[in-house]
Amino acid sequence: MTNMTAKVFNDQNGLTTAAAKQRIQQYGKNALEERRPPSLLSQIWRHLSDVSSLVLLFAVVLSVYLSVAKGDDWTKPIVIGAILVINVAIAIYQESHAEQALAELKKLSVQEVVTKRDGQFQAINAEDLVPDDVVKLVGGDKIPADGHLLKGNGLLIDEAILTGESEPIEKSPDDDATVYSGTAVTSGTGEFVVRQTGMQTEIGQIAGLLNGTKRRMTLLQKRLRRLSLALSAAAIIGGIIIFFLSTFVYQEPIADSLIIGVSLAVAAVPETLPVIVTISLAHGVGEMAKRHAIIRRVDAVETIGQVDVIASDKTGTLTQNKMTITTVWVPGNAPAEATTTMSPAENQMMNRFALASNAVLDDGQGNPIGDSTELAIVRYLDQLGRNREELERELPRLEEDPFDSKRKTMATLHQLSSDRFLLIMKGAVDRLPVKWQPGEQDRVNEMNAAFAKDALRVLAIGYRELSAEELNDRDWKSFETELTFGGLIGLIDPPRPEAVEAVRQAKKAGIKTVMITGDHLATAVAIATEIGIYESGDRVVSGEDLVQMSDQDLADQVQNISVYARVTPEDKIRIVAAWQARGDIVAMTGDGVNDAPALKAADVGIAMGITGTEVSKGAADMVLTDDNFATIIAAVSEGRTVYQNILKTVEFLVGVNFAQIAIMLVAVSLGWGTPLLAEQLLLINVLADGIPGFYLSREVGERTAMTQPPLDNTEGIFANGLGKRVMLRSFLLATVSLVVFLIGSKVLPDHSLTLGQSMIFLVLSIGSMISIYAIKTRSFLSLATIKQNPGLNWGMLLSLILVLMIAIVPILQPWFGLVTLPTGAWIICLIGILIPVTGLEIWKRLGSS
Repeated sequence: MTNMTAKVFNDQNGLTTAAAKQRIQQYGKNALEERRPPSLLSQIWRHLSDVSSLVLLFAVVLSVYLSVAKGDDWTKPIVIGAILVINVAIAIYQESHAEQALAELKKLSVQEVVTKRDGQFQAINAEDLVPDDVVKLVGGDKIPADGHLLKGNGLLIDEAILTGESEPIEKSPDDDATVYSGTAVTSGTGEFVVRQTGMQTEIGQIAGLLNGTKRRMTLLQKRLRRLSLALSAAAIIGGIIIFFLSTFVYQEPIADSLIIGVSLAVAAVPETLPVIVTISLAHGVGEMAKRHAIIRRVDAVETIGQVDVIASDKTGTLTQNKMTITTVWVPGNAPAEATTTMSPAENQMMNRFALASNAVLDDGQGNPIGDSTELAIVRYLDQLGRNREELERELPRLEEDPFDSKRKTMATLHQLSSDRFLLIMKGAVDRLPVKWQPGEQDRVNEMNAAFAKDALRVLAIGYRELSAEELNDRDWKSFETELTFGGLIGLIDPPRPEAVEAVRQAKKAGIKTVMITGDHLATAVAIATEIGIYESGDRVVSGEDLVQMSDQDLADQVQNISVYARVTPEDKIRIVAAWQARGDIVAMTGDGVNDAPALKAADVGIAMGITGTEVSKGAADMVLTDDNFATIIAAVSEGRTVYQNILKTVEFLVGVNFAQIAIMLVAVSLGWGTPLLAEQLLLINVLADGIPGFYLSREVGERTAMTQPPLDNTEGIFANGLGKRVMLRSFLLATVSLVVFLIGSKVLPDHSLTLGQSMIFLVLSIGSMISIYAIKTRSFLSLATIKQNPGLNWGMLLSLILVLMIAIVPILQPWFGLVTLPTGAWIICLIGILIPVTGLEIWKRLGSS
C-alpha cells in the first residue's frame, strides 16, 4: 500500500469520505469504458466509398451535370440518385442494431453496495467504489470489484462467468483469496478490500479484449465485394472504350459520349442486389427465430451456413449446467444407477446426505438455493418422494460445522431421541475420519477410482451415534473422528440429450465440433466421448499445453484437437484464430463473460439465451432462446438455404448485368447506336429483375443442403457451375436482344432507333424475368416447381404488368424513351422472350452444371 493508504485505511474503519473522493479523482469511476459508436456521417461515407456506390455516385454527378449543361430532363439523375440513397439507407439500417457487448457488461455492475466509510457500513453506488474500500458480502450478492478477502464464513462464490467452472468455489481469507467483479456469492458472508476497479478488473480486461477484437468480413461479403470490383472494372473499361469509340471513331459530341458512358455504368451495377441480399438475410432471420435462434447481426444468417467448425463451450451448452447424481454405492452392495428404486441401505445413505446439506429447491419464489452438489442431492431426494425439511422434522438439526475448503468436509449434529444423537459428515473420501474395518478402505478406494475414471465427482458420507453423556463431557466437534463409512455418490453435469444427435448431424454436414471448457480435463474428455466429439486418435489439450504452443504450432495442430480444458478467455481467442488462420469459418458457442471475446472474434458467435450472461448475448451474433445445441444445426440448415438463394439471386441479376454490358459494347462498337438508355437499364435492373428477385429468398432449400460439406472458402462466387450458368444466360439474353434491336432499328418497314430500343427493352426485361423459373431450382421446370413459391408468381405478375404498362401506356412511354410497337414487332419480341428460358432448361437436361 501507499503511505496515503496507510493513513486512511485499516481493516477496522475502511476509508474516510475525503480519501474516497480523492481516490475517485485518481482512479475514476468503477465503470467499464465503452467505445464511441461511429457517427451517422461516418457510416454514410463508409457505404458511399464502396466501389459499386462510387460508380452510381459518379453516374449521378455526371447526369446532373449533363442535365444542367444541356437542359435535358432530370429523369436520369433522379432515378439513379434514388437507387443510391436506398442502397445506403438499407446498409445503415442493417447495422442499426450496433454491438452492445460493452453496454451489457455494465449491467453486471451492482447498482448499490454496502461499504465501510468513516468506520461505518453504508450503502453507496457501486460506481463510487475505489481501491481500499471495504465491502460487505452476503449470499445473492454480485461482487462489484476485484479485491482481497478479509473475512469469510462459509463463503461460496460462483465464478462460472469467468472460469467456466460449474462448481462454486469456497473462499477463505487464510487462502489469500481474491474475489472478482461480476461473480456471484451463492452462500455465506464475508468482507473484502477493493484492489481493482473499472477497466482494471478481470471483467474490465475482457472489455478491453472486446474493444480490440475486430470482426472478419463474411464469406459472402468477400465474394460480393470481388463481384462488385469485377463489374465496376468492366464498367470503367467498357465506359472508356465506348467514350473513345463514340468521340473519335463515330465523331459523336463529347456530351453524348458521356451519356453512353453513364448508361454503361448503370448497366454494370446490379442496383437491387444489395437490397435483395438484405431481404434474403432478413427472411432467414425470421425463419431462424421460428426455430429458436435469434440473429443479432443479419449477415450471420449466411455465415452460419458456411461454418467448418463449431467450437462449443461445455457447461450449459453441451451439458445441462445441473449437477446430477448418476451412481450410488454402499458397502456390501454393487454400484447402482441412481434411479427411484433403491435398497434400504441406499435410501438411508441418501437421507444422511440430505440431512448434511443446506440446499433448498424452492425459496418461496420458485428459485433453488444452494451449491450445485447439494442441489443435486435434494433434487434426487425429491425424485424419491422425500424432502430435507421432512427429514429434519424427524431428526432435528442441532448444530452445524460448515464446509471448510481445507478439510473438504461438512458436518451436522441431529437428535435421534432424548438421549441419542447422530453426527453426519460428508466430503471427499480421503478427508473423512473413518474408522476402517479390515479390507474396507481398499474397497472404498477402488470404488472411488472407478467413479473418478468415469469423470464423476465423488462425495462420501460418514456417521457416528453419540450419547447424551458423551456430549455433556465434550464439544460435539471433537467427535468428528472414528466415523462409520456410509457410502459414495457419483455426480456429473450430464450432456444435453439432443447434443449427441446434433453433433452427429454436424459431422454428416462436414462440420467439426470441438469442446472448449474451463473444466477438468478428465471430465471434459468423458463428456466429449459420450456426445461424440472426442474419437480415437483425437488430441486433448489443456490450458497449460496451450501456453507452451506458439500461434503457428497451434494452427498446424488445431485440426487434430477436439477437446480443450482449463482454458482462459485469451486461449479461446487463440483457438478461434488458429482455425481462421487455416481459412476455416468458425462458430463459437458460450454463455459466460469469459466467452465474450471469443464470441466476437469468431465468424459466428452463439450465446445461450436462458443461461447466458448479458455480456455473452451482447457479443454474440446469434442467441439460442432454448439453449439447445441442436438449434445450431437447424440454423446451419437455414443458413445454407439462405446462401443458396442468394447465389440464385446473383445468378439471376448478374447474368442480366453481363448481358447489358455486352449489348452496350457490341452495339456501340459496331456503330448501331445506343441500344438502351440509362432509364431503361434502371427499369430492367430494378423493376423487371428486382421485384421477382426479392422472392428468390423464399425458395425452399435443396434436398442435398445438409449432406454436403461446407463450400471451399477459397472458391469464388462463380464456383460449382454458377459461372457457366451465368455466362450461358448472359450469352442467350445478349444475343437475342441484339438481334431484336437490329431488326427493330434496321430491318422492319417502320424501323427506327427508338423502335429498336423499345423492342430490346421488352425482350431483355420480360425474357430475363421469365428465365427466373429455370434458376430457382436445380430440378427441371414443371408445374410443381412453378407452384412451389407462390410469392414469386405474384411478384412476376406485378413486374409484368408494370413493364407492359410502361411499354404500352402513351403517357408513360416518353418518360423512358419508348414507342408503341407494331404487330410484327410484338411477334418477334414474343419469340425472343421465350428463347433464354428454353435454352437454360435444355442446358439442365444435358446434365451440365
